[in-house]
Amino acid sequence: MGLLDTQADRLGRGETVEFRPTGTSMVPLIRSRRRIRVAPADPALLEPGDIVLARVAGTVFLHLVSAVDVPRRRVQVSNNRGHVNGWTGHDRVFGICLAVDDAPRPGAAAKLRPAGRPASAEA
Repeated sequence: MGLLDTQADRLGRGETVEFRPTGTSMVPLIRSRRRIRVAPADPALLEPGDIVLARVAGTVFLHLVSAVDVPRRRVQVSNNRGHVNGWTGHDRVFGICLAVDDAPRPGAAAKLRPAGRPASAEA
């Protein structure tokens, strides 16, 4: 189990997490080893441009929401370099990035999962 899987488990339990992901797929939004804060998300509120921690085809990514399919309760996840990871259901979206190095992500705080609602709850 890798770092992102561990963070996904914690988010699923309702915790807010801080960690330093590595890689270049999200540059310049997130540079490697920058501290990020992620909180449990309400997937029904997500919009393109939000940064989420989500499982797509068995792999957990910290990537962008690139499209939303409201009727099918799913989002498309992509990196910041144009690569589309794929579609994933709301039940596999664990959290939304609130801040990168203490710089808040605009609008993210309004998209948190209500306290006490499990990650897989239907909206």
